[in-house]
Amino acid sequence: MLSATETEQLRTRLTSELQRLATNAHTALDFTMDRDRDRIGRDSMDESAEEEMYSTKLRLADRETGLIAKIQDALRRLETGDINECEECSEKIGFKRLMARPMTTLCFECKSAREQVESDDSSDA
Repeated sequence: MLSATETEQLRTRLTSELQRLATNAHTALDFTMDRDRDRIGRDSMDESAEEEMYSTKLRLADRETGLIAKIQDALRRLETGDINECEECSEKIGFKRLMARPMTTLCFECKSAREQVESDDSSDA
């Protein structure tokens, strides 16, 4: 069980990250809305560069949307007191790991084992 101080530190970290992502989402939306303005007199290189930037922003926004869901899930697990329980082995996830990656659902050992399996699978391909 996390202490009240640790719980509050995690809550602060998660909510500030959620606010940062919400701001980024708003900025991406503004960028999308303004995208079609001022196209007169632009050459194909300008158009191509803008299209690449637009595509990159959309991919980043998609990734951040997934991260928002993970943060919201972590906040729910924080409220229920389950945030520091590994979903694979039910062992405790250390506070330092949670502060480094508060959305994590795996303890260090289980995450390392999963990455090793993924690494082995990719080297077999």
